Amino acid sequence: MKIRLGVLFGGMSVEHEVSIITAIQAMNNLDTTKYEIIPIYIAKDGVWYTGNMLKDIEIYSDMDLLKRYAKEVVLYNTNGRFVLQNKKGIFRKIVSEIDLAFPIMHGTHGEDGALQGYFETIKLPYCESNTYACCVGQDKVFMKQIFETNKVNVARYKWFFDADYSNDTEKVIKEIEKLGYPVVVKPATLGSSVGISVCHDALELNEGLKDAFKYDTKVIVEEFIKNAREVNISVLGNYEHQELSPIEEVGSANEVLTYEDKYIGGNKKIPSKGMASAKRQIPANLSSELVRKIQEQAIRAYKALNSSGVVRIDFLISNDEVYAIEANTIPGSLSFYLWDYAKKSYKELLDDIINIGIKDYKKRENKTITFETNILKGFKGLKGAKGIKK
Repeated sequence: MKIRLGVLFGGMSVEHEVSIITAIQAMNNLDTTKYEIIPIYIAKDGVWYTGNMLKDIEIYSDMDLLKRYAKEVVLYNTNGRFVLQNKKGIFRKIVSEIDLAFPIMHGTHGEDGALQGYFETIKLPYCESNTYACCVGQDKVFMKQIFETNKVNVARYKWFFDADYSNDTEKVIKEIEKLGYPVVVKPATLGSSVGISVCHDALELNEGLKDAFKYDTKVIVEEFIKNAREVNISVLGNYEHQELSPIEEVGSANEVLTYEDKYIGGNKKIPSKGMASAKRQIPANLSSELVRKIQEQAIRAYKALNSSGVVRIDFLISNDEVYAIEANTIPGSLSFYLWDYAKKSYKELLDDIINIGIKDYKKRENKTITFETNILKGFKGLKGAKGIKK
């Protein structure tokens, strides 16, 4: 019997379109002899849709057509069955039933643990990292703090809330300037290089902060690592076992890798290659010592976040020093292009991710999450200890 696999993508995120590309890539490479693929598209307004036409990328160029033919649904648990029910109509029939969720979403409301939290609440098995790993992995401030305590090397940084900047702009600027110019300004919880800028003086810094705060309430500012090369590595597994991909070096004509570098390349239109559009060298031309350092730091970072499934970890290297930039708990294109060079096909990679997800679910189910005793037995009213029978 095939596993009914619900592939969730889209979402209320600035990385919405990138998620669509990654999900369609994955759905086109899943083994249809093992899986019944049920696409679940979450629109920018938060409405959920399903239907076979959602496997075709061209449908997303006409949202009116999509909404006309796709079914608007809700997902819930009914007596241990995980069903997609038609949200409209008199009878609101069950459209599909799923056994396992595969979230392929980037950014907020999908990669940040929100969706995973819902899955855990209704006890739906799912793939990839859990709520905690996703939450920490999405917030660059939390991530760096955890990295530091686990001896993962990071660049020096400062972080602030928008209220800090509004209440005392001068103080924030002076604190950041302790890092020395230039600095890199980033929204704390976004990905795909959205809202990132390199600032060379106070004027540019103010503009960079204003732009970053358009996207997030919290911003991180990092020292700019000069003469740096950006390299990425993918890790597959869980807390027990980790497998490493080859290391790639990603090229850019800009000071930092931009959204355009990652997804658009030399074209004006976004192609359907996702992260595979970026200019890269695989394997990266690195010394054996640098390769060892990156691999060691990658495993340490992966385990520190309690990651699961496939994760891409990005680094900067300069003067033989390695700096972790971030971990992507649901990476663009699921990093399949890195595993190609490890002789693991995309189909095999997806199988591995799904199998790890099933094993993780079984382990969670074997843990004690509640007690049979009821401390409220005999409790009367809201009178504190006096309400409990002795």
